[in-house]
Amino acid sequence: MTSQAAPGQACPAHQGRMPLHGPEFAADPAATYQALRAHGPVAPVELAPGVPANLVVGYTAALDVLRNPSAFPRDPRRWQAKMPPDSPVLPMMMYRPNCLFTDGAQHARLRAVVTDSLARVDPNALRAQVEQTADRLISRFAGKGEADLLGEYAKLLPLMMFNHLYGCPPELGDRLVVAMRNIFDMIDPEQANVELTQCMVELVTLKRERPDHDMPSWMMAHPARLNDEELIHQLVLLMGAGTEPEQNLIANGIRLLLADDRFAGDLSGGSMPVEEALDEVLWTDPPMANYSASYPVEDVDFAGVRLPAAEPVVISFAAANNDPALAGQQRSGNRAHLAWSAGVHSCPAQQPARLIASVAMEKILDALPDMRLAVPADELVWRPGPFHRALTALPVRFTPVAVPAQPDESPGDTRWNVQPTPSSSTPPAVTSTPSPQPSPREARRPWWSSLARFLRGR
Repeated sequence: MTSQAAPGQACPAHQGRMPLHGPEFAADPAATYQALRAHGPVAPVELAPGVPANLVVGYTAALDVLRNPSAFPRDPRRWQAKMPPDSPVLPMMMYRPNCLFTDGAQHARLRAVVTDSLARVDPNALRAQVEQTADRLISRFAGKGEADLLGEYAKLLPLMMFNHLYGCPPELGDRLVVAMRNIFDMIDPEQANVELTQCMVELVTLKRERPDHDMPSWMMAHPARLNDEELIHQLVLLMGAGTEPEQNLIANGIRLLLADDRFAGDLSGGSMPVEEALDEVLWTDPPMANYSASYPVEDVDFAGVRLPAAEPVVISFAAANNDPALAGQQRSGNRAHLAWSAGVHSCPAQQPARLIASVAMEKILDALPDMRLAVPADELVWRPGPFHRALTALPVRFTPVAVPAQPDESPGDTRWNVQPTPSSSTPPAVTSTPSPQPSPREARRPWWSSLARFLRGR
């Protein structure tokens, strides 16, 4: 049995741990993962300066962790108590009362609210809304002959979709996404976390007063009867999972289609292998590269190393998907990748997320058939950060096209599923219930609870 504290090729500057931060890692994460494999399926890393963790880089080992929540629970509070409040990774990893950071019966209750509410989104209506939103965005730059498809398309489309799904006013939606992006990029994350929570409080207050056919209203009406704190953090989770990773999935997919010779011939021949490109991206460059941290209850021997109690065990979806043990597997149509995680905490929105990405890619390729990268693919710049795989920009050129301007719509106008199919726990006709009684009080309330009460005037 070896110890993660003394790797064979230690880096004194990082206390023997490979850093997952900085421009070097962002530019070539595959080189870091390859070096980490020398330690075996689990390797010591540094998520941010002074933040140690153990990264699971082997596919089988990742499945073993993800499918064993009793040994690898998600609650980070013992670890969090030892972290400085201004740690840049804290907003991404701190405890929130949502289904990502809970286990057992509490997790099942919170997850049911998400899955049942998502079930009320009609996929046909969703597809139509993505198409309309894509047309509206493309019309803004199609006549120019050039665009940054990240800033002008891939980033805006998920935001606009969430404005509809949440019935969210545009200004509030803009603030939400800026705060979420700053958390991912670790830019003043403590303030970004406060702003994100404040925005969600405002949204919940709005939906308590005027419920509608949207995700927050359906979640409020769910028989699980979430209190406001739980509702806020379920919405934070959905927003985080549905905007930043989704924009990266769209942008990384378009980059692959334009840069990889395997797809270039198909594109020039008029065929758009979008589904194959998505499979490839989800295997090789998943939009969330490293995440799904768990925290062993006690010191545990796993995959030949000793994992300390309450120290983060982070899954590298990117490294596990590219485990040399999987070499030679057919990836087109193969959905055995870990980009959506696995086990009880697997992403509940993977079908809507894939639909949004595929429609977004189809629409841009159809509208601009001779689109090409404006710079060589190896000159594209990737944003630093341990968690995501994200470009800073995706500049393209194309023959200008005259596209009629598309009218903007007010968020929340779309009725996703006015008569939803009843589920086991969601009544078909109710969209809102009175505010539930608060949960039993603990001796010490978390900081975001006080903020929520203050912003509601209590």
